[in-house]
Amino acid sequence: MKKDIKMNQKGFSLLEVLIALVIIGFVTTAAVQIYLTQHEGWIVEEQISDMQQNARVAMRELTTRIRMAGYKVPHGIDPLIGVNGNPDTITVLSRSEVDCEAPLEHNMSSPGSELRCDGHDVSCFEDNTWAFIFDPNTKTGEFFYITYVDQSLSEIQHSPVLSKAYPQGSSVMYMERYKYYIDATTNPEHPNLMVEYEDGTPQVFAEDIEDLQFSYSLANGVFTDSPVLGTTIREVSINLRARTDKKDLQFPGEYRKRVLASNVKVRNLGLQ
Repeated sequence: MKKDIKMNQKGFSLLEVLIALVIIGFVTTAAVQIYLTQHEGWIVEEQISDMQQNARVAMRELTTRIRMAGYKVPHGIDPLIGVNGNPDTITVLSRSEVDCEAPLEHNMSSPGSELRCDGHDVSCFEDNTWAFIFDPNTKTGEFFYITYVDQSLSEIQHSPVLSKAYPQGSSVMYMERYKYYIDATTNPEHPNLMVEYEDGTPQVFAEDIEDLQFSYSLANGVFTDSPVLGTTIREVSINLRARTDKKDLQFPGEYRKRVLASNVKVRNLGLQ
């Protein structure tokens, strides 16, 4: 005997469907908003992390180089030059880690002639590197480019032509020169900490560094922004301000910023 099975074929009403769609819309909107908020937070955190890293790297470089200012620099050469320019500029000189030096045993016949260091070992000098020549009589010197080192003759060829013919007794040595400043004109949206080496070619050292300030404590106790002579400096105060790569998503139109400060004692200058 067959028994009919009655199925409940009642479906959802249009009102129920609309209510469900509205609820799903609210849930989806809330989920998307939460995701966007978290995503913005991640972007901000990443930018802050990059900014802090750039600031730390820049400060570490500045403190290291300034601390070495004047190391084995010949008397008469100013090893630290500070310029109050808002942002400020600083130039630091120190002897290279490669302790290499040789005196001239002959007067140069002309500013373009080779440097004759007869009887001295010049094997520590290398082709295609920058070196420094110092005249102890006038206590002046300049950087030049070594084009060829003839070890058999103890001669050094150079470029460009020097500013003068250096006399016997002048010294050739490896010297390091670092000039630090802020470039805010090439790309105003991304000011950078720049560094110039011996050859004067500027390079970006740290990105999005917008301000750099130096002040100096002198041997006589005076505190100044513009030292006259680098050898009188005993301590350098550094104030550096970095900012994020992009404007903050949470505060439109504003950059996140961090300021780092450090004091560096420059004991080598006291030996000048």
